[in-house]
Amino acid sequence: MSESQDFCEPFQDSKAAYVLSNVAEVVERVLMFIPTKSLLQVASVCRLWRNCARRVLRTQQHLTWVSASGPSTTELHSFCSTLAEEVEKVFLLPKTVLMILDCEALSGQAYCYEQSKAKKSRQCSNTAEELNQIFPKGCDIVGIAAPGVVLTPTGSWSGPPKEHQEGEAGFAVMLPNTEGVHIRPFHFCKKTISLSAMKEAGLVDNPELRVVVMFIYEAYKSGGARFLNQILEPLTNSKALIAGGLVEGVFSPPRDCCSKGAYGVVGLALSGRKVQGASVLLDQDVGTAKEAEATVRRLKAAKIPERNTLGFMFACVGRGQNYYHNQHNVEADAFHKVFPNTPLFGLFGNGEIGCDRIVKDDYTLCNSDSDTLQHEYTTVMTLVHFG
Repeated sequence: MSESQDFCEPFQDSKAAYVLSNVAEVVERVLMFIPTKSLLQVASVCRLWRNCARRVLRTQQHLTWVSASGPSTTELHSFCSTLAEEVEKVFLLPKTVLMILDCEALSGQAYCYEQSKAKKSRQCSNTAEELNQIFPKGCDIVGIAAPGVVLTPTGSWSGPPKEHQEGEAGFAVMLPNTEGVHIRPFHFCKKTISLSAMKEAGLVDNPELRVVVMFIYEAYKSGGARFLNQILEPLTNSKALIAGGLVEGVFSPPRDCCSKGAYGVVGLALSGRKVQGASVLLDQDVGTAKEAEATVRRLKAAKIPERNTLGFMFACVGRGQNYYHNQHNVEADAFHKVFPNTPLFGLFGNGEIGCDRIVKDDYTLCNSDSDTLQHEYTTVMTLVHFG
């Protein structure tokens, strides 16, 4: 190494240190390439970096997701190990997370009443706790266990969605804190359900309410049907899109208020003028790929913006491959054909909630009573725009 090089290197290092300690524009540019979890850590370097990190965080307002499927090579569910790795790479500070996994991920009796004893090898409470700890404190998590899962591959907005009625599968949709969009999780059981509680959750007397996504667990128990009507009846009077299904179980939020095996409901209430939604019902008469595509295409009439929009599919366990004469992935493919750049997520459950509706700022809704919102052997296909 020459003498001039020996002299220049410390000088260059000192210049770089000066720039990274004093020039906010350069620091912000550098921090834009750092995933959010690491960004929160480097924010403690100094006051300048903390302020720059906060400004960068405010620009990371786009929803994202992590998904996984297929057999695991370890004792962990395939989604659990993938989620822990992928969250490290996310450019987003999640405020709300919707997680849906197959029943085998949480195969204890408290979460999936139909699983055989041979499958109950995993510690369901430990798995649920580990999943919740992956996300930052203060993040609202709604975690569902269902007989089947519909997901889009991680990071690909135009990736083809897949229906998984067997085997390991799961996803986590992560939503940021977005101006003009208010997402409130709710959880009610027989002990906590009341009109005042629903009002506090933003489900009643809320003129800004646009979309309600709900999941009812243990609905087959005595009193479950009456409980479901108690939830749906006040919502039919609101001008909101209602979609969801009857699921096997819930692992988040904790069910501390209700006894083991009790029925209840969890979900998300989306409010704000920026929120838009539309849904169509694929009823029992829809039995071919062509008919499925024609029904999904009706969602185009809503003219929902493509950016920051997700599709949700809530299907009966009786549909899928067997319903379409051994054709696999029919409804997910129909959605992808009509909306090639919109990710699709959802589940196969024991009953569906929803109807044909369009929800916009100047919307007109169909009149539906609580009975017409409940279905069997159908699929509710939904678009939700998050502003």
